Amino acid sequence: MMTAPINPASDLPLCMPPPDAQPRSSAFVMPAHAVDTHAHVIGMPPRYSWVPNRAYTPREATADAYLAMLDSVGVAFGVLVQVSVHGQDNSLLLETLSAHSERLRGVVVPSLGLVDADYQAMNDAGTVGMRINVMHAGGGISLSQLDECDALARDWGWHIQLLLDARELPTLAPRLSKLHSTIVIDHMGHLPTREGVRSPGFQQLIGLVRDGAWVKLSGAYRLSDATPPYRDTHDFAQALVDAAPQRCVWGSDWPHVALSGTMPTVAQLLDTLALWVPDTPTRNAILTTNAHALYGFRPHENP
Repeated sequence: MMTAPINPASDLPLCMPPPDAQPRSSAFVMPAHAVDTHAHVIGMPPRYSWVPNRAYTPREATADAYLAMLDSVGVAFGVLVQVSVHGQDNSLLLETLSAHSERLRGVVVPSLGLVDADYQAMNDAGTVGMRINVMHAGGGISLSQLDECDALARDWGWHIQLLLDARELPTLAPRLSKLHSTIVIDHMGHLPTREGVRSPGFQQLIGLVRDGAWVKLSGAYRLSDATPPYRDTHDFAQALVDAAPQRCVWGSDWPHVALSGTMPTVAQLLDTLALWVPDTPTRNAILTTNAHALYGFRPHENP
């Protein structure tokens, strides 16, 4: 794997930029009203704050660049997820959602205990979920606050998105099973493929998805020891699709922060999706109607 360049000012890995050219998938024709359910916008200080304990040094990732990528690959809608370097300062995310409400939805990392007006503003901007990130510094909310998050999500009709290592699930699953909110698991459980499909953590993930959780078929390069199309991830994705095809969604993870390996194009990631899900109706549902249901997109209202 390649080593990421270092930012001399911080000694933290400086993220590689995503490719400028973003061709369409060579494996299939993108269905109408497709959704990318996982991407980030990133602003630069001093206008937008970064947490002091960030895990990497990002490059700017603007809304215009993201929307241009969607247009290039033929995707209609996007879901922006609060990135860890911004901590619980959701200002850029909310500004972006408000400016593109017909096309974007968001997943925030809110402070707990705010007044209702603050949560209402998030909701009005297009927030549909909240994220608990326990893998990167700056996540902002810990699993010790899971019950509070569940109550907040119930109040506002949001889901709870979890970025965690599936190896934690055998311990955590009993707590998750008691939640009243919809659960969404990032990046297929972020489990290294060398752990194997039969590992206890991944088997626990399959059980959660079978019992009602959603999962993002995303971040293949975060699991894989290979290069595109990440063939060592196939069995993992296939097992999740087999468990509950109606609760699988796809995400690009653009702009692919903290990646030290080969930087993919989004087309390559879509080609990987085609390997995971060769059945066209199932793949189209993952890209469209599944995501519409989870994130509240109404394509007929956005011709």
